[in-house]
Amino acid sequence: MAELLHGEYKVPGGKLVAVDLHVDEGHLAEVKVSGDFFLDPDEALEVIDEALQGLSATSGVGELAGHIEQALDQARADTRLSRPVTMAGFDARAVAMAVRRALGHATGWGDHTITYLDPGPLDPALHAALDEVLGRELAAGRRGPTFRFWEWENRAVVIGSFQSLRNEVDAEAAERYGVQVVRRISGGGAMFMEAGNCITFSLVVPESLVDGLSYEQSYAFLDEWVLTALAALGVNASYAGLNDIASPAGKIAGAAQKRFVGGAVLHHVTMAYDIDADKMLEVLRIGREKLSDKGTKSANKGVDPVRSQTRLPRAEVMASFLETFRRLYTVVDGSLSDEELARGEELVRTKFANPEWTARVP
Repeated sequence: MAELLHGEYKVPGGKLVAVDLHVDEGHLAEVKVSGDFFLDPDEALEVIDEALQGLSATSGVGELAGHIEQALDQARADTRLSRPVTMAGFDARAVAMAVRRALGHATGWGDHTITYLDPGPLDPALHAALDEVLGRELAAGRRGPTFRFWEWENRAVVIGSFQSLRNEVDAEAAERYGVQVVRRISGGGAMFMEAGNCITFSLVVPESLVDGLSYEQSYAFLDEWVLTALAALGVNASYAGLNDIASPAGKIAGAAQKRFVGGAVLHHVTMAYDIDADKMLEVLRIGREKLSDKGTKSANKGVDPVRSQTRLPRAEVMASFLETFRRLYTVVDGSLSDEELARGEELVRTKFANPEWTARVP
């Protein structure tokens, strides 16, 4: 008999789903679903188990969940089930996620050791380059997951990969304030960065960690720890829209992602700590447009800095964030290799400080 495989998936805000199964000639066999969820009627559990029998071990989350839903609907139509099915604390997709984890296609946080990097203050263009270097290193299997905060000294605007340079940045204002412009490899919006005015981190993880999640779901999943960290500082925050973190007082942060061929995900977040809203609105054109749409002249109406909500120095906020990250996940301290740093510096020269890249969307 083939090895018994076991997988678990904890539904965010819901219940734990566990699956035990064998693989027989590439197909699922002897599938048993369990967990602390609520399911009615009881006979529906047997229907779920049977729905998974014989499916290909390479089936994706959507296919697995679809078979479960179809089987439950058919069982109800055939009166095998006496009443409509109620699934509380989980759903068919959660079962599919547990199956994928049992098969080794999907992983959880507990399956990974994350290396914390603290390279000190670097040029924003080098930070952007290191995002690419570390993402490609993980995808190639030469590096594991990494986490790092950005530290920098010079002013910068970091624009999204697909944003129009002239539509986002007022070139005259940027020159007047000595603001460099860097285009990153991830999508999303522009970040106005002065030393000490925001908190930015980059997280590079295997794609298996977000297996089966939509882009929107993956953003929320990878930032669950951020909400926990903010709560520890007394900030009641939640996810808003696709990639924003907000509190009742206003938007706190925005996230962006990049997927690499080979199976790596770059996820980074920038939080407003003590932003100079007036200067930001001089440099960023799009900010003026957004505020005009909302009928307000104050950026603080839309973005509420972390400093005003925590009353703590930036260093203490970051230390608390790192403490939360270490408590929730398996983290070891590490450093950039000389080769990684050299590759990052070469990318700055050939790409991230190159006007052709910066203005690739004029």
